[in-house]
Amino acid sequence: MTSIPLGEEQGAWDREYCSRGRIYSKAPQGLPSLASGSIVLEAGCGDGKTLTAMVSRAWEILAIDFSIEAIRLCQKNPFLPEVVCIQADMRTLPFKEESFDGVFLSHSIGHSLESARLYIAREAARVLKSGGRLFFRAFSSGDFRAGTGTMIESNTWIRGYGIQTHYFTEPEVISLFSHLHQVELKETCWSMMVRGRTLKRAEIVAEFMKT
Repeated sequence: MTSIPLGEEQGAWDREYCSRGRIYSKAPQGLPSLASGSIVLEAGCGDGKTLTAMVSRAWEILAIDFSIEAIRLCQKNPFLPEVVCIQADMRTLPFKEESFDGVFLSHSIGHSLESARLYIAREAARVLKSGGRLFFRAFSSGDFRAGTGTMIESNTWIRGYGIQTHYFTEPEVISLFSHLHQVELKETCWSMMVRGRTLKRAEIVAEFMKT
């Protein structure tokens, strides 16, 4: 198995956003509840899909991504006028301890290798306030794309365009955030049609609290 250096991984995302622009158009439904005025971090904001759902909430939102092209897309998005977006590495967040009421890891940590995921989980917990919530969402090992491409780590594959994806199990997510209190964890599944075939999509959705 081979690992992908961070610079190459970042370059793959930059190329993807440069060539395709906004990749993800549908904002997620049913965001979790946080009090009005909450200070929220979206770590790994991508092209702003989740941010477009967040802005309807009365939150103070800060977003980061390691891809400068993703940040540019968010900054140019007319639906995100009040959101501060900066380029930063999730493994070494440039924020003080206990800075945020909520941290969102929505389909972001799954694009990192195991060693990086451990750093990201610790950093997310570090910047959470006591009583703050961490919201996790990533594809599970039950997703139809799991097992496709070139395996570079256990349950981690890289496909032709150079982007790696890890597919989680529920025990793995629990272990990754074992330093936080588990509030909720579940696998959600749905079907999608691709060229006349019905394919299974599956993701793990979880919420943790810093005690």
